[in-house]
Amino acid sequence: QVQLVESGGGLVQAGGSLRLSCVASGRTATSYTMGWFRQAPGKERDFVASINWSGVSTDYADSVKERFTISRDNAKNTVYLQMNSLKPEDTAIYYCAAVAYHGDSYYPTTPRLYNYWGQGTQVTVSS
Repeated sequence: QVQLVESGGGLVQAGGSLRLSCVASGRTATSYTMGWFRQAPGKERDFVASINWSGVSTDYADSVKERFTISRDNAKNTVYLQMNSLKPEDTAIYYCAAVAYHGDSYYPTTPRLYNYWGQGTQVTVSS
């Protein structure tokens, strides 16, 4: 079992930046592949970014490439999502998720493949 707690959300103007953090506790957090997802009102939960256990490999949704960066600090059991050049369409609840290690090339983009989820943090981007 692993517990995930997100923080760093808030209200920001378009063009601004936020950094989300997700702290993992419980079983060894470095054994988990991590991902960020988001869900806007009335919409499905969408993939944002994922990172493998070592932090070397990442993947991004097309809509956030070149603007968002996922990273992790295994010594702190923490995953980050740096969000720059924010747009109103980025407004959503952002969720951190974890799935047990399945290999260096495993950092899925599908929500159902993740076993553990945080409670979410609201990001609101005003125009």
